[in-house]
Amino acid sequence: GSISTENTNNELKMSGKEIFTRFVEAGRLALVRYGPLEGKLVSIVDIIDLKRVIVDSTTEKHFLRQQIPIKWLSLTGQRCNVQRGVTHKKLAEANKKEGIHAAWASTKWATKIAAQNAKKNLGDFDRFKLMLAKKKQGVAAKKAVRKATFKKKFA
Repeated sequence: GSISTENTNNELKMSGKEIFTRFVEAGRLALVRYGPLEGKLVSIVDIIDLKRVIVDSTTEKHFLRQQIPIKWLSLTGQRCNVQRGVTHKKLAEANKKEGIHAAWASTKWATKIAAQNAKKNLGDFDRFKLMLAKKKQGVAAKKAVRKATFKKKFA
């Protein structure tokens, strides 16, 4: 068959919602998942090509603006409204003004990462106390389950 040219816009729309919500764009906050910067928060400043971007950090003073492969990044939902190639100073001002880092810190993803880091940095005695607390919690849960099932059996 032939393709009709009328109503092509309507035919291309699949639904009212877009499939993707996080795009590789200037100002997008991203978490580095691989490489020497692993675990750091960076902002995308410019796009080199389909595979590489230039990133900058607004949280660290002595961070060199550098290129990084997109595959190494996990895009977050936070984005500040800046132009491509923005200077470090303007990027920091925009992030502060729009409260990007506060918005990131309040997400579930950020709280999970903070909890993982806190657990990773526990000392020996703190790990021991955590183990005891988990044991205590497990015993209490078992008792509650036994009590609930015991009542059902003989009721």
